Amino acid sequence: MLKKFCALCCLFLMGSAFAGQQFKLAALVPEGTTWGKSLKRFAQEAEAATGGEATFKIYYGGVAGDEPDVLRKIRIGQYQGGIFTGKTLGDISGDVRVMEMPFSFYGDQKKASAVMTKLSAQFSQSLKTKGFVNLGFYDVGLVYLVSTKKVTSLNELKGIKIWSWEGDELVKAMLESLELVSVPLALPDVLSSLSTGIINAAYAPPLGILALQWQTKVKYLVDFPTAFSIGALLISDKAFAKLKPEHQKIVSDLAFKYAKEANDKSIAENEAAKEALKKSGVEFVSFPAEDYKKAASLRSGVVAKLKDKYISAKMLDQFDREIK
Repeated sequence: MLKKFCALCCLFLMGSAFAGQQFKLAALVPEGTTWGKSLKRFAQEAEAATGGEATFKIYYGGVAGDEPDVLRKIRIGQYQGGIFTGKTLGDISGDVRVMEMPFSFYGDQKKASAVMTKLSAQFSQSLKTKGFVNLGFYDVGLVYLVSTKKVTSLNELKGIKIWSWEGDELVKAMLESLELVSVPLALPDVLSSLSTGIINAAYAPPLGILALQWQTKVKYLVDFPTAFSIGALLISDKAFAKLKPEHQKIVSDLAFKYAKEANDKSIAENEAAKEALKKSGVEFVSFPAEDYKKAASLRSGVVAKLKDKYISAKMLDQFDREIK
């Protein structure tokens, strides 16, 4: 009788260990964007495929706060995950930011995507050691500078007041190399700051510029991509562990499926966004050919500032081998 009682207790405890989980996810992207729609379809299919054991409540458009705010809320258990980009990914794992090293891909997003695919397993493992399960990287796109003032060369950028996330070591190193004036702001404050003159410039992929409505405040886009931007859907490994192993696999497979779907559309949609920016009245400005050569030396300076301080030398060396 005692043995039967103990066995029943064990079965009860095993069932309790995998009692299902609601995931509160946050994203800065609006619900109507490709990334927002992809996240919604993933959540709906994952809930159905796990029989309701994995459920999702998604907070779009920054209503849960800026990315650093969301990361803090995940660490105290208020949220379970979200889509993170740039600086916040670097706060978790600096090595992931190697993909955003300036002047690595210029205008070749296909090459950037290919390198991302090659290195993604290593990035996922790095994120895992920091307490996060990676459920897919997003090719956010090539990053362009937009400005309220016209600049026609790298030299003319000097002194321009540009938005940056506070504490973003990679962007700080790049802006120092370009001799721009960094103005740290939360992302939701960029639009009003462009309007009031607190900043003259900001940077994002074309889709991001449209989604954030910056085209209503800026007049110019520098048609010279500075970097390639990535994002990732990350979930706390503690929350993820509450799902049964078979449900973990279902959720993971579906998340990667929808991330790939979004990435397959990224290049075409960013090109369409560039056309939309032109039609809205934003003037595209080209830099002289010699600035491409200057960019290579600027990149070397950024690497020197970050190597083994923010991004490991091993990862930087591997990344350089991949892009060459």
